[in-house]
Amino acid sequence: MPHTFDDAVRSGVLGHMNADHTGDNVLIVRAFAGVEATSAVMTGFDGDGADWDATTAAGETQHVRVPWPGGPVTERAEVRREVVALYDEACGRLGIEPRPH
Repeated sequence: MPHTFDDAVRSGVLGHMNADHTGDNVLIVRAFAGVEATSAVMTGFDGDGADWDATTAAGETQHVRVPWPGGPVTERAEVRREVVALYDEACGRLGIEPRPH
């Protein structure tokens, strides 16, 4: 059973990702799920990975689940580290220069 995070952690991470990193969400979905998304919203996460709802230009929505690249996590700081790793890997897969962290 994957680790579950409390409501405050989930709310903080999801709020940050969906307010400040909308483009990163799209890159991750495109790179790891092959979805040609025009937008993506991070909808959840647990100790094993994260979830997004990706929307295509045709208006179709697809659920995307991506496991954490470093393996299971149990702490909020580890979630940040894994999201950054997903972003960096997404940029690499898509041939995009990642911004500094």
